Amino acid sequence: MGRLSSIFNGFSRSLFLKRTKNLENSFGNCDGREAVEAMANDATKNELILTTSGTVNVERSQNFASVFSKRGQKGMNQDCCIVWEEFGCQEDMIFCGIFDGHGPWGHFVAKTVRESMLSSLLCNWQKTLVEASLDPDFDLESDKKLHKFHIWKHSYLKTCAAIDQELEHQSKIDSFYSGTTGLTIVRQGEHIFIANVGDSRAVLAMTSETGNLVPVQLTVDFKPNLPQEAERIIQCKGRVFCLQDEPGVPRLWLPDEESPGLAMSRAFGDYCVKDFGLVSIPEVTQRYITSKDQFVVLATDGVWDVISNEEAVEIVSLAPDRAKSARRLVECAVHAWKKKRKGIAMDDISAIVLFFFTAAVSSPK
Repeated sequence: MGRLSSIFNGFSRSLFLKRTKNLENSFGNCDGREAVEAMANDATKNELILTTSGTVNVERSQNFASVFSKRGQKGMNQDCCIVWEEFGCQEDMIFCGIFDGHGPWGHFVAKTVRESMLSSLLCNWQKTLVEASLDPDFDLESDKKLHKFHIWKHSYLKTCAAIDQELEHQSKIDSFYSGTTGLTIVRQGEHIFIANVGDSRAVLAMTSETGNLVPVQLTVDFKPNLPQEAERIIQCKGRVFCLQDEPGVPRLWLPDEESPGLAMSRAFGDYCVKDFGLVSIPEVTQRYITSKDQFVVLATDGVWDVISNEEAVEIVSLAPDRAKSARRLVECAVHAWKKKRKGIAMDDISAIVLFFFTAAVSSPK
C-alpha cells in the first residue's frame, strides 16, 4: 500500500496519482475495513499496536508510548486506550486514543468507538488525500502545514459523524443512555493533530527558556457549563445544572426529566440527549513539534479531577523509567482521590504518555 504521507516530503504529484488507483482498489468507497483489519492484525503481530497497559517502543522510531489504566470503584472499567505505531503502515505516523465510557453499556460503546475510529479515520484520510490530489487548485508545495491540517480536520469531522451515526444503529449495543468520550492524536512527522470529543484532556510538556518543563493544555474540557456549550444546550431545550450534593459538577439534563445528568457536553452515543444539545463534533487542532516539546499526556477526567496540569508534567518527568510514567501518573491520581475526595467513589483512571524524542527530559520547576 502506498505511503501517502510521503507526498508531503517531496514526491511529485504524478507519482502520487499513480498510486491513487491502488488506493481506491484497497479502500473502495471508503469501506476499507477489511484492509484496515489486515493492517491492524499485522501491526499487532509486530507489537506495533497496544490496547492494554504497557509500552510501545519501536527501535527505528522517535516515539515512545506508555499506557496504564486502573478500574475505579463504580464497577467495570469503562476506559479503554489504543496506541498504533506506524499507523496505517505509515512509518512517520503514530495514533493514540483514549476513550471514557459511561452509562450501563459504556464499556461496550467505548471499545466499539475505539475500533471504528481506526478504520474510519484511515479510510477518510486516504480518501481525502485522493480527492485533494485531483483538485486542480491543489498545490502540494504551497503550504504543506495548512494542507495537512485541513486534510486531517476534514477526515476527523467525517469520521466522528459516521461513527456516531453507525453507533445509533448498532443492534447489539444500547447506546440510548450510554456513551463515550474520545480523545485522539496523530503524530505525522513533526506535526501532531488532536481531535477531542468530551472531557478527557491532552497536556503537552514544553521546555521553557529557563530550562524547566511547563504544561501547555492542548484541548478544552467540554463541560456543559462552558459558555458556548451551555448556549447550544439551552437553545436545544436541554438544561444545565448541578445537583445539591455535587455543587461543582454541572450536568446536562433532558427538558422535563432529571436524566441522564451527563458531566460532558460532547460524546458519542447518549442519543437520549442528542436532540437537546449533546454533539459528537470534535474540536480539531494541530501543533508543530519542536525540540522544546518533550511529551504529551492524554488522560481521562479521572486524572484531571484530582491532578493539575503542572502536577501531571512533574509526575511524568520524575518517573524513574519512561515505561512506568503512565502508571506513576495513574497511581498518583489514585492517591489524590483518596486524599481529596474522601467518601466519593473513585472514577476509572487512564493515561497515555507519548514521548517525542529520545533525549532526557528536563526537571520541572
